Parts: sequence; C-alpha cells; structure tokens
Amino acid sequence: MPRPTAGWRGPFRVAILGAIAAGLVSGGALAQIPEEVPPGAPETPYVDPAKAYLFAHMTSERYGVLFYSVSLDGLHWRRLNGGKPVSEDYHGHPSITRAPDGRYILVGNKSDSDPFVRFWSSRDLITWTPAGSYQPDLSSVRGLPNPLQRLGAPKLFYDKASGQYLLTWHTPNVPHTPADPERYWASQRTLYVTSKDLKTFDGPPKLLFDWDIATIDTIIMPGDDGKGYCAVIKDERYPSYNWTTGKTVRISCAASLLGPYPMPGPAISPNFREAPTIIRAPNNRDWLAYYEQYAGQSYGVSKAPRLEGPWYQLQGNSGVKRWNRFEMPEGTRHGFMIEISRKEYDGLVAAFPEGTAAKP
Repeated sequence: MPRPTAGWRGPFRVAILGAIAAGLVSGGALAQIPEEVPPGAPETPYVDPAKAYLFAHMTSERYGVLFYSVSLDGLHWRRLNGGKPVSEDYHGHPSITRAPDGRYILVGNKSDSDPFVRFWSSRDLITWTPAGSYQPDLSSVRGLPNPLQRLGAPKLFYDKASGQYLLTWHTPNVPHTPADPERYWASQRTLYVTSKDLKTFDGPPKLLFDWDIATIDTIIMPGDDGKGYCAVIKDERYPSYNWTTGKTVRISCAASLLGPYPMPGPAISPNFREAPTIIRAPNNRDWLAYYEQYAGQSYGVSKAPRLEGPWYQLQGNSGVKRWNRFEMPEGTRHGFMIEISRKEYDGLVAAFPEGTAAKP
C-alpha cells in the first residue's frame, strides 16, 4: 500500500479515520471489531463452560519431545504432567488434526533429515499409537531443483469439504555454509501432498505457493466464517530495509484448499518469530495467533477480530502481573493449539496431573 502523501488530509482523511474507528477497511468491507475495556483497564477473559484448549509442544530442555499445556480461556496456560513429557515415543514439531472418524492424528518426524513423515493416532489425546508413515520422493518437485533431503516441521490438516488430508512441510535446495548461512534458509519452500487415508498419497510433492519467498512452518486453516482457506506462514527471508517482513508471521487466504494463494499480507508478528498457531477465543469473536520468539526466548500473541485483521500484540510474560493479558509456562517451544471439550480437558488433567509426573 503506498505511503500517504502530504496532501492526505481533509475530508478523505477524516472519513478513513472514522472507518478505522468503526472497523477495518478490508476488501471493501468493514470488519466487525468487538467491544473492549478502556485501554489498560483490568480485563477478565471470557470462559466457555463447554470449551478448553490443548497446546501440544516441545520445550527448550527437550526439543522435539511432546509436552502438554492447557488453558480454559486461551490466554493463560499451565503445564501438565509435572512438567514432564506426555510421550517418550513421539518426536517432532507437534501438529494435530481431527480425522473424520473422530480420532486425533498427530504428525512428526525424528529429525529434519528423517526421510519419513510419521503419524500417530489417539481417541482421547492421552494414549498415542503409531499410525504409519510416508516417505516423500523429493527427486522430482517441479519448480524446486535439487531439493535437499530435509522435511522441516510437517503439518497436517484435514479438509472436511474435500474429504482429504493436506500434509505440508518445508524443504531447502541450497546447502548451509558458515560463510553465508542465510542462503540455506532463503531456499526453503513449502511443499505438500494430499491423501484420503494417510496410506496412499496423490502424486509427488508439489510447491504450495508460487511466490518467490522463503516460507517455513506453514499451517492451513479454514477462513473466516468457514469460507475459503488461510495459509499462516513464516516469511523466512532475512529482514532488511528492502524486506521488512523478514522472519515474521504472515497470512494469505484463498478460495480453494490448494490455492492459488495470493502474496501474503502484512506481518502480524514482530521480526524473528516463528512456529505460528492460531485458535478462536472462547467468545468466538477474536483470533489469537501465537508465535515463538526464537530460539526459545518467549511466546507472543497477536489478536484480531478476523484473520485479515486488524492485528495487534498482547502484553504478557512481562513480570508485572497486572500488565499481562496472557501467561505461558517458561521454556515452552514450538507447538500446536487445538480447541477441546471440557470433558477432554478434565480427562487430560486427570491423566497428567500438574504436581507430579504421570507415567507416559
């Protein structure tokens, strides 16, 4: 969007500012903005007695290992199982989706160099059972010459409309060199395959986006009001005056699951943030986008009434409780949040008490 000139004054400016005060000018429509407390005033988050949230994640101490944190309001999180892992079998960057038969499917891999994407399934989010694997053939990805054998952070999304799973991950095609490490990261691209059953997969991997932008940590989710789809990505280019959105979280929305996705919108996070995960707040009016300040420094949250915005950052983990709008256990790293029922929440708390580590 062009920067306003000195002549951007008068009635036009008043009209635009009035529109911003009432909502967000986006796509020719005003986005509804929920009522808010006065700036800085105490705020009590809404809690739905039927809803809760699970955050499946890793920690700084045990990278790639599965831990659980839970929340009733989507903002204040507590670690389960006495701070111990909930599974010694799983490894990866957790991503969970719901299968059509009601099972939860968890995806991961042993490391980025593991040639297999691995699946686990569970009926109750407590016991995870291995549920197969998939080995992508990276030798013939159109538009990505000479891809390296790297399957970064696999993510899984089940699309009810088409009855298929969309599996995504990021792969580079330029080796890392100490003299120029960003060449490796700048070559990362998001690849995908689709499957009806996670046993057979439709053709070789393909590029999900046609932009010439490095992307990692891509998640796919339904768009606002369940219309279309939104890709939440980390822009993996290095930030500069020429590329101010480098290492930020951005969003692109499309009418179809496989796009085409337009160029992503403005950053919804500061620079040097990654591993986005988004949930709908219990009031069903706000989106909460979480992202990690790497490497493992802290988590941040941005909030918006709609996925197209307006987004702003919440204050949290500040050390001054009255300022905080959210709280995240120390040492929390990459993960994925899902909405669960209060019954499932109670089951998890019983199976993995906070005070003492339950046996995985």
